[in-house]
Amino acid sequence: MIHIEPAGAVPVWKQIEDGMRSLVAAGGLPAGGPAPSVRELVHDLGVNPATVRRAYRRRSEFGVLSVRRGERTFVADAPPDTPRGERSRSLRGGAERYAGLARTARASDQEALRVVDAALARVRPRQGAGKR
Repeated sequence: MIHIEPAGAVPVWKQIEDGMRSLVAAGGLPAGGPAPSVRELVHDLGVNPATVRRAYRRRSEFGVLSVRRGERTFVADAPPDTPRGERSRSLRGGAERYAGLARTARASDQEALRVVDAALARVRPRQGAGKR
């Protein structure tokens, strides 16, 4: 479900946060459906509960997850609107990290772009997705 690199340069909470965002974007966690519990992720990933709670809190602040006290955490019913400037900064940062990874892996520009195109195709909303 979510893969983390404990020894990686990116903090574990950020890896969990990014993993949750990717799962939601790819439809792996449907809108309105339950998200894995903190306890489940702690068990599956072998991380500290505070680390998972931090990632969940940040995803809640961005409107991706909705915490219902006394119940559990759910995927938001609709993706949040991201202000244009924030969206641009986020995309630029992700693109620069990916470009650095592609260069380190000695991938050609064409290969790197093909991988991005394939990833976009995988997370493209499916016809009828989200309808109840």
